[in-house]
Amino acid sequence: MNIAKQIPAFLLALVFIVFGLNFFLHFLPMPPMDGDAGAFAGLLYKTGYLTVVKVLEVSIGILLLIKPTRALALLLIAPIAVNIMLFELCIAHKPGIGVVLVLINAIGIILSKEKYLGIIAK
Repeated sequence: MNIAKQIPAFLLALVFIVFGLNFFLHFLPMPPMDGDAGAFAGLLYKTGYLTVVKVLEVSIGILLLIKPTRALALLLIAPIAVNIMLFELCIAHKPGIGVVLVLINAIGIILSKEKYLGIIAK
C-alpha cells in the first residue's frame, strides 16, 4: 500500500517538472493557441507571470519527489492544478490534462490524509 500512496505524487512530479522545464528549454513542441486562450496565455507570458508559475511548478515538482516534503507539495500544487483546469474549461473550452491533474492531486491528498489531520483537528 505504501507504493500506491506514492504513485500520485510521482505522476504529478513528472508532469510538472517536464512541462515546467519545457517552458524554459523548449524540448517538446507546443501547438499555438488561438482565440481567447491564445490572448490570455500571451498576456501571461508577456508580463512574466507564466515564468513565475513555471518556476513554482518545477520547484514543487521536485518537492513531490522528496518524501518529507510530499504532503506539503501536494497542497502547494493544488491551486496550480485547479487553475490549469479552469483555464481549459473556461477559456480554452477544451477539457484536458487539467482535469486529470486535479483528480490525481485529490487522490494523493486523500491517500495522505493522516498528514493533514493536525491542520483540521481541534
